[in-house]
Amino acid sequence: MLRTLAGLIIALVLSTTLAFAGDPVGRYSVAGSNPGGKGRYAGTVTVEKTGDTFRVTWDIGSQSFIGTGIGSEKGLAVTYRSGNQTGLAIYGAKGDNWDGVWTYTGGRDVGGEVWTRQ
Repeated sequence: MLRTLAGLIIALVLSTTLAFAGDPVGRYSVAGSNPGGKGRYAGTVTVEKTGDTFRVTWDIGSQSFIGTGIGSEKGLAVTYRSGNQTGLAIYGAKGDNWDGVWTYTGGRDVGGEVWTRQ
């Protein structure tokens, strides 16, 4: 019985660790490329849980982009806005980090983005 209990505790700890590894909530360094290969950028991204959604804030140079995301530890879809610019980004979990693509509303090209947990 003790061996069974120890096995259950180990399984619980491992499942909790794996779930945390993909949790999008946190602060990240971001590196990306603009759609159509028109330049690169870097900054920070902060993801906060807001009920069933996430608030995503990018700080890139002097600009801030605010987004609303839906998803889980596996994937995240985010709409965002900054001034007149709006768009869509989609990310997949890569361990503790996130990798994705994004575009402006009405865009025909996509850019890429990598979030590295700080």
